[in-house]
Amino acid sequence: MKKEELPQDRSALTGFTREVCYVKGADGKYTTDLSTGWDIKKEALDSAWDDINDRIQQAKQAVKNGEKSPIYYYMELKLMDMPVLSGYTGFWAFTIKRHLKPSVFKSLSDSKLSAYAKAFEVSVDELKNFKG
Repeated sequence: MKKEELPQDRSALTGFTREVCYVKGADGKYTTDLSTGWDIKKEALDSAWDDINDRIQQAKQAVKNGEKSPIYYYMELKLMDMPVLSGYTGFWAFTIKRHLKPSVFKSLSDSKLSAYAKAFEVSVDELKNFKG
């Protein structure tokens, strides 16, 4: 692709990052240039974020319905899975699974809740008194 044909379409990442692409310069030699993205990538990225936002809303509703603990919501909100959260908290994955149950979550000590709060960058109070 020629340097002047390099797409510069706006996307969700505009202002945060740009992509390095190989382009042909005016002299016919390959060089690198920066692109803010193009429409096809923008649509794929927007679709992925829509899916993520749907999962966050479903997690919020599950917590409000008493099906899951607030840990589940914050895992979705912070884009964490069990291994990642385990790494941040030091809890085993099977322990975290237990903590996802509202009845078990209510009995957690402040020190355990503090580990989760630190991982999610919220206060223990926000974790205990989920408002979503």
